[in-house]
Amino acid sequence: MWNKVLDEYALRGYKPRILIVDDQPVNVHTLSAVFHGELDVIVATSGEKALHLALNQKPDLILLDIVMPDIDGYEVCRRLKNDPITEWIPIIFVTAETEADVEAYGFEIGAVDFIAKPINPAIVRARVMTQLMLKLYMDNMREIAWLDGLTGLYNRRWFDEMLKQNWLLCRREQRPLAIIMLDVDFFKRFNDSYGHQKGDDCLRAIAVALKGTLRRPMDMVFRYGGEEFTCLLPLTDLAGAQERANAILSAIKALKIPHATSRVSPFVTISIGIAATTPEQDSGEEDLLNHSDQALYQSKSDGRNRITTWSGDKPDTDTVV
Repeated sequence: MWNKVLDEYALRGYKPRILIVDDQPVNVHTLSAVFHGELDVIVATSGEKALHLALNQKPDLILLDIVMPDIDGYEVCRRLKNDPITEWIPIIFVTAETEADVEAYGFEIGAVDFIAKPINPAIVRARVMTQLMLKLYMDNMREIAWLDGLTGLYNRRWFDEMLKQNWLLCRREQRPLAIIMLDVDFFKRFNDSYGHQKGDDCLRAIAVALKGTLRRPMDMVFRYGGEEFTCLLPLTDLAGAQERANAILSAIKALKIPHATSRVSPFVTISIGIAATTPEQDSGEEDLLNHSDQALYQSKSDGRNRITTWSGDKPDTDTVV
């Protein structure tokens, strides 16, 4: 069964990652040895460090001690479950406190299981395996719900969730976040001329081209609705987003999908709007989304087949293909 779990994660291209949180080095060493060579193990010896690693490393599972000198395990668990970036990570408390009320409280605040100290390696492996399999199953179910059936890209619902999560992350880190919005030019005319089946084929080809232009695992592309797509680029400033947008324009141009009824080109083209910002405490992600949408509107108003960036308090058309 253990190998089956590892194989399932391998199909996704990585080892399961677990975060072990305990202020006693001997406990950390003992737990780490149980998974040596099989899992990607990261370690925190304090509650603060655990919160930082959970946010930035996004482990598949956390083994969490309750009694720690700075922030106890209960408070770590509460904070993780109240954060949209980390709320889906399962937490197993590893503790010498085995009273019924201790376990009841742990389950109440979001833990999925308890492991008693001193640990039994066979029990640890079995319970970790169970939770990793359950997480994989839940991840798969969420992905199905969040995928667009036509293009295989993530859908608008998942975009909204990812925008919220990455806004919070970039606000904490004081790093930039960028959005690229794009729309297929004269797509209704394309459907009218070539039929909806060809229209679907066109959208699928564009989706593949968009995915091929992204260079980092953290960058995401979504079908926003109809013939509109969006790219979410964490830790990316306006210049970086412009570079990706130019690559997208070139990739769509290279497809050379015929569009005889387009008013701007004999081939399918797109219009793009870009916005980027470093999130502040008194602002929301809606402003960034609105600015990218206004920039896209400006691209279409200025003749389509071009990029417009939101610069300062206004859109600025700067690229035409």
